[in-house]
Amino acid sequence: MTRFGDGLALGPDLGAAARTAVEKALAPLSAPPDLVCVFVSADDPGAVEEAGRAAMAAAGSGVVLGCSADGVIGGGHGVEEASAVSVWAAVLPGARVEAFRLETLKAEDRLIVVGMPEGRPDDVVGVLLADPYSFPVDAFVERSGEAMPGLPLVGGMAGRPGQGSVRLFADGEVFEDGAVGVVLGGNVAATTVVSQGARPVGPDMVVTRAEDNVLYELAGTPALEKLEHIVLGLPEEEQELAGNGLLIGVAMDEYADEHERGDFLVRGVVDADADTGALVIGDVVEVGRTVRFQVRDAGAAEADLTALLERFDLAPVEGALLFSCNGRGRAMFDDSDHDARVLNGAFGPAGVGGFFAAGEIGPVAGRNHVHGFTASILAFGSEEDTADTADAGDTADAAGTRDTGGRGEGDEGDAP
Repeated sequence: MTRFGDGLALGPDLGAAARTAVEKALAPLSAPPDLVCVFVSADDPGAVEEAGRAAMAAAGSGVVLGCSADGVIGGGHGVEEASAVSVWAAVLPGARVEAFRLETLKAEDRLIVVGMPEGRPDDVVGVLLADPYSFPVDAFVERSGEAMPGLPLVGGMAGRPGQGSVRLFADGEVFEDGAVGVVLGGNVAATTVVSQGARPVGPDMVVTRAEDNVLYELAGTPALEKLEHIVLGLPEEEQELAGNGLLIGVAMDEYADEHERGDFLVRGVVDADADTGALVIGDVVEVGRTVRFQVRDAGAAEADLTALLERFDLAPVEGALLFSCNGRGRAMFDDSDHDARVLNGAFGPAGVGGFFAAGEIGPVAGRNHVHGFTASILAFGSEEDTADTADAGDTADAAGTRDTGGRGEGDEGDAP
């Protein structure tokens, strides 16, 4: 039984391309799909909306979910800077597929997110697609563990620059703001993998003085002084990479004997203060946490993704959703096909679809985060695979039948 399919179509007539992509995705399936994902890349939001409606109409049965994007992934390829439609379809017998639409309401000095479905004990994984201009996606995702304990979220921020440019699709409707998604529950064998594509440099260091997202001291030394000392000791190639965009990794397991690639939640170093010797980073880090500087290049990104997939134990993989950063593709590799090609090499003839996101969503060490420059993957095993799936690697989380506890619609997120 073939349960997953994907289709890709290009052309100026996006409505026709959408229908073609749907036809390609549905063709190999042995039964009507339970879930169809549609991703559309085009400059004109009106054309994107037309394509989304055409795809939803052509998909027929099942839950349909999707969004606009900077580029799309399907048919073994990635397409950037061109009008294209990617469609991914899944037959999920025994699964519960529950679509949702999230909106934000203002309450005094904060935003309240409403619309998340009530949690159930057999929830397995959630897919979230968000408009970054109107939805507090960072705050919502970072706090999702409080409202949705144990539920991994995978997805991305819809692309196209500019307020009002994003289109979201859910069950026959088109939305211009907020977020949409789906919760999969019941008999679903699925695993999440987040490849952050960074390589650690220099030693592990303990944060000895910090406040919010400002690091004042690392290993008892002013943070900027420590950074300069480490960078000067790097090979010339790595010094150049550090100069082009330095990162810092926060160790997820404080008790590990050593911390290597894949053991960190990677965040950017966004500023340095020569007067105070402090570093400003893209996350809050507490005193006592272990950190290590990181660099990123095409080689590190490919090695990280390949290593994670080599440790993958949800086999065989029959289908996968891929949310790849719009800073990957041709901006990082030789072509737009790179991440799709690596997945196809690891998974074989699996249906793989997705898009190039403006920020990727995925769990690291059991907590959901919004990332940059990552490949966030939701992979589906065979019907015989159940909740006994194990971790696929240090930055992977297995999803199976789980007790998530209760949750309601009053999930709160701070205003962006």
